[in-house]
Amino acid sequence: MSQTPYPYLFAPLTLGSLTLKNRVLMGSMHTGLEDLAEGFERLAAFYAERAKGGVSLIVTGGFGINAQALGLAEHAAHSTLCSEDQALKHRLLTQAVHQEGGRIALQMLHVGRYDYATGGVSASAIASPLSPHVPHALTHEEIEQLIADYARCAKLARLAGYDGVEIMGSEGYLINQFLAPQTNQRTDQWGGSVQARQQFAIAVVQKVREALGPDGLIIFRISLLDFVAQGSRFDEVIELAQALEKVGVSIFNTGIGWHEARIPTVATVVPPAAFSWATRKLREAVSLPVITSNRINTPEIAEAVLARGDADMVSMARPFLADAEFVNKAAEGRAQEINTCIACNQACLDQIFSRQAVSCLVNPRACHETLWPLQKASKPLRIAVVGAGPAGLACATEAAGRGHHVTLFESAQHIGGQFDLARRIPGKEEFSETLRYFENLLKKRHVRVCLGQRVTVASLLEFDKVVLATGVKPRLPEFSGLHHPKVKTYIEAIQHPEKIGPRVALIGAGGIGFDVAEMLSEPVHGAQTDALTRYCSEWGIDPSLTQPGGLVAPQPQVPGRHITMLQRSPGKQGKRLARTTGWIRRTQLERRGVQQLSGVAYEGVDDAGLHIVVNGEPQCLDVDHIVLCAGQESDTSLLAPLQAAGVSVCLIGGADQAAEVDARRAIEQGMRVALAL
Repeated sequence: MSQTPYPYLFAPLTLGSLTLKNRVLMGSMHTGLEDLAEGFERLAAFYAERAKGGVSLIVTGGFGINAQALGLAEHAAHSTLCSEDQALKHRLLTQAVHQEGGRIALQMLHVGRYDYATGGVSASAIASPLSPHVPHALTHEEIEQLIADYARCAKLARLAGYDGVEIMGSEGYLINQFLAPQTNQRTDQWGGSVQARQQFAIAVVQKVREALGPDGLIIFRISLLDFVAQGSRFDEVIELAQALEKVGVSIFNTGIGWHEARIPTVATVVPPAAFSWATRKLREAVSLPVITSNRINTPEIAEAVLARGDADMVSMARPFLADAEFVNKAAEGRAQEINTCIACNQACLDQIFSRQAVSCLVNPRACHETLWPLQKASKPLRIAVVGAGPAGLACATEAAGRGHHVTLFESAQHIGGQFDLARRIPGKEEFSETLRYFENLLKKRHVRVCLGQRVTVASLLEFDKVVLATGVKPRLPEFSGLHHPKVKTYIEAIQHPEKIGPRVALIGAGGIGFDVAEMLSEPVHGAQTDALTRYCSEWGIDPSLTQPGGLVAPQPQVPGRHITMLQRSPGKQGKRLARTTGWIRRTQLERRGVQQLSGVAYEGVDDAGLHIVVNGEPQCLDVDHIVLCAGQESDTSLLAPLQAAGVSVCLIGGADQAAEVDARRAIEQGMRVALAL
């Protein structure tokens, strides 16, 4: 064991002829750069920073094994690997990683029926709920050709300089579609019995091993828990793993949930290392090393998983969007300096599903390293940043990193702004990690921080540049009784939920309205119920691993309060929530019995409650409190006086644009302003 603070994490691991320097895998992420003609140069820089940062083994985003594998014909020349010309292009990636002392494997992918444009191909002609098209059921000859395509792709990966390959056999993609009764209703040699459904996966591994020879690394991404109704049983997963051991797999990586599954697996509601207990069950049944994944985002969590024997290696993907130097910082005892992934999904998964290049809310440079290089300023300036919310923190630390002399003013007694509120919402506690990161960075970069201080124009005249990151203030709707004791702002409710009664009306159903509803409706749990048990119970995860797909019926939730959410506009509430997490939030509130009323007109508040009109019918909601979540307004009170005094000033974050309090936009804007100073 090494002498680092994390001896298990930094123990070497030998896989055949390859020895990895630590137990950290940078898991596969599709970044969107794979699809761009100029994307490989940017991808090489992205991977190189992570290899330099200490990652022992990187797995690329999924590359198609043939021109049809990803269902994106217009990108086939860039995001597939099926020719020698493409292999030569991939050397940009492998050489960049090897020059920094890292190792890299190509993920080989076929999406099968997840071809949303045409339906693609699959074991059987059963459409995905995510696509309106029915896939073509593969013939025997077509299956044999696909197996050959996997082998060709593996051989080309070696030509490109990859240290090995990862065969994507989980997440509901093609190989997974052959394994599960949900998608395989064949009666030939490729379907019917468990053993027949496993033949495609086994044949792929056999041919890939032949193509790579005895020394090539083969990672098989096995679907540990499908989370679909007719998914594989866990004993079938074990049987598959034992069969794959015999035909050449080097190490197993574990996948959790299909894309169509209705259980969150990577969002903030998922407890840390929520599935390592299931990985341990696989590890106990095979002789090969096993990698665990999902919601491992600190070295402490990773070390604990390895120390208790749940896995031989940990896979982290999004944490390396957040911080390229994660591994080196952990090895050097600087874990407090790690910019932690908060599992918000806003700039990574949401971007990918919108066909945009990935970034990171807490680290906007991720995948944009060549576009936003870090350079020292040609002339140090005296910079004042007013407001220590996400935008102000990003701007102050980035400007100081470039060599400017920065003073950060904040009227509150602590940093954080809207993040200080967000971290109080159940499931968003990890937002505190971002504030911890910035707090350390402010000290390291010698930013002068003035807390509890409201600045005046006169106090800002000495600076060369003033950046206003003064944030937002709650928008107050217009109706009678606004100052009645029953009425509270969302800030008051979040800061003091214990003062909110059992019957609550929320005015506004945007992101903040959902945050407050989730906090106030948080179910009542017994003192002995841990977060993982609550998560499995709420979402219907089978802890016994005996049910198909790992599913059982979700347990009823007893909400902490009776909540009614109101919005002026007609239609379904929460339509504008983030694509990959909005469904989670809507499902939670529905299960907690939160009532939702749309098309509401507000008449006023008195001792009887909140008077409203819905569909032309007046009614009074007999509630203890009315919480105002009706949006925000920019706080720009200093702008005009500063401009009048001739001060060079700019607005960022909520002060510039208040809509939906977008932390992703705020942090990126703060960084970009700092890079331009």
